[in-house]
Amino acid sequence: MELKRVVVTGIGALTPIGNNLEEYWKNLVMGVSGAAPITHFDTSEFKTKFACELKNFDISQHLDRKEARRMDPFTQYAMVAADEAIKDADLFENETVNKDRFGVIWGSGIGGINVFQQEIGGFFTGTGTPRFNPFFIPKMIIDIAPGHISMRHGLRGPNFSAVSACASSTNAMIDAYNYIRLGMADLFVTGGSEAAICEGGIGGFNAMKALSENNDNYATASRPFDLTRDGFVMGEGAAGLIFEEYEHAKARGAKIYCEIVGGGMSADAHHLTAPHPEGLGAQNVMINALKDAQLRPEEIDYINVHGTSTPLGDIAETLAVKHVFGDHAYNLNISSTKSMTGHLLGAAGAVESVACIMAIKDGIIPPTINFKHADENINQKLNLTLNKAQKREVNVALSNTFGFGGHNASVIFKKI
Repeated sequence: MELKRVVVTGIGALTPIGNNLEEYWKNLVMGVSGAAPITHFDTSEFKTKFACELKNFDISQHLDRKEARRMDPFTQYAMVAADEAIKDADLFENETVNKDRFGVIWGSGIGGINVFQQEIGGFFTGTGTPRFNPFFIPKMIIDIAPGHISMRHGLRGPNFSAVSACASSTNAMIDAYNYIRLGMADLFVTGGSEAAICEGGIGGFNAMKALSENNDNYATASRPFDLTRDGFVMGEGAAGLIFEEYEHAKARGAKIYCEIVGGGMSADAHHLTAPHPEGLGAQNVMINALKDAQLRPEEIDYINVHGTSTPLGDIAETLAVKHVFGDHAYNLNISSTKSMTGHLLGAAGAVESVACIMAIKDGIIPPTINFKHADENINQKLNLTLNKAQKREVNVALSNTFGFGGHNASVIFKKI
């Protein structure tokens, strides 16, 4: 059978450096840091006291108060990003959209950790009487986010969540892409959300020694590729994208940002949290994505790397890039936008795919900020787009995401 083409026709973003697509992209290009002291809880006894929280965000501006109370923050964020993407795609002005063929596939790595923490904490500090909120389970489960999106907009197509830690939203996008090109749906709301800046989230990642503890220099603590990097900075938020079958989009006169042309997946099969030291899984996932897209390595212009600012991860990923792309690696632009947004865990792939799409649209590569000290273990001949955005025509961009458990997923977007 002939596979159908899939395009991006709508985008929504809710990030630590902008509460909509326009703000997010403007601040990415400007190199704005989203890191600041944590306000969600008292960090007095915590090793890490900062994160990339949303700024000036009020859910009551987007959802009815009663409705919002029935959702964990990760679902609230999903709703806001999905609403913006659907509005951006100008979908429901067109009555010909068949909602039976319009689905939602959404990613989150942790889901309702806030409500889990509140409900379980309340039980164990109480009398032992199980007075649980009846919305406890429906607020906590990860698949409730696409469920709420579908109910809000009447979308009756395929509906589920993808969970692969920090690769979750990339896996969700790959699934949406595949279902459309196989002819099983016309459109999807896809992407991901995360809201893990809470005691359990920060404390748990601190215990693993995964987070930066650079409290004195929090604004510059997310410093991918820098010799002094000491772990990732937690972020929160969401991004939503409308994936649509190409002929369907053309027929309704849709605005088209770009085409998604490939998705790759692999496993490290190595360690719970550490990457393969030679970046074997990272190599394979990029090779698989290129093969799926039927592209040569030389056709890639920009890679938005996973680039979490961890001592091991940044080295392994740059080794993998050099292995896959050979000498063309030196012609690429590479950047880690986590230097600005922090690491949005399960939402990272969606938020960073938006960065790739906007780089294609506007011909600007967002920078890797906070770089000062070169690491001899990272190839300095690579163009890591350090500290300042660079103008460049971008025809094809690749986004990498790697998750705890050794899950790797990559997607490729192309100018149309």
